[in-house]
Amino acid sequence: MARILSKILVYGMGFRLDFKAVENIEPDKSYMFCPNHSSLMDPFVLIAISKNPIVFVGKKELVKIPVFGFFYKRVVIMVDRSSAKSRKRVYKMAKKRLKNGVSMAIFPEGLVPAEDVVLAPFKKGAFGLAIEFKIPIVPQVYYDCKRFFSWDFLKGRPGVLRVHQHKFIKTENLKEEDLDTLQTQTFQLMYNDLLNDKEYMKDTNRKK
Repeated sequence: MARILSKILVYGMGFRLDFKAVENIEPDKSYMFCPNHSSLMDPFVLIAISKNPIVFVGKKELVKIPVFGFFYKRVVIMVDRSSAKSRKRVYKMAKKRLKNGVSMAIFPEGLVPAEDVVLAPFKKGAFGLAIEFKIPIVPQVYYDCKRFFSWDFLKGRPGVLRVHQHKFIKTENLKEEDLDTLQTQTFQLMYNDLLNDKEYMKDTNRKK
């Protein structure tokens, strides 16, 4: 149902999806989706292109956003990053959810960065969970959400939203001490991809 509603929202707003995957997900298998974050449209794009059920981990403050918050609280494990108790709760809830092909999604940048930032530094949460539960990282790059559905209301317009799903990064043989390496590897892969996309960089470097 969530996938159908997301598709209706994305296509109803005048967007089209151009999804290219180096590696495809398998049914009944769990993954950690890690897209870059540049727009409120990002979660709906991820749900629309995924055939597996997804549970998001995100900041509790976003539930206050009108309309978006209504959907957000139904598909998100909310976390207060300033609270150790809240972070432990995420691990507990994630362990219950990661069964029967349910995957997780975390935007590793945390919040949507300023529009002149290519890719904000990653938080550790997604990578710690992926190692803990031995699920592969799925790096996804969204090139166009920032340009077409920006926080700048004078800037948005309908268009084609391109998504590049990279080869998965395996975690089954990784340990806690590998977390920083996994985080850096994922960041560099996505950063270089965005850096090499002319349309994304043209928008990122546009004059204010």
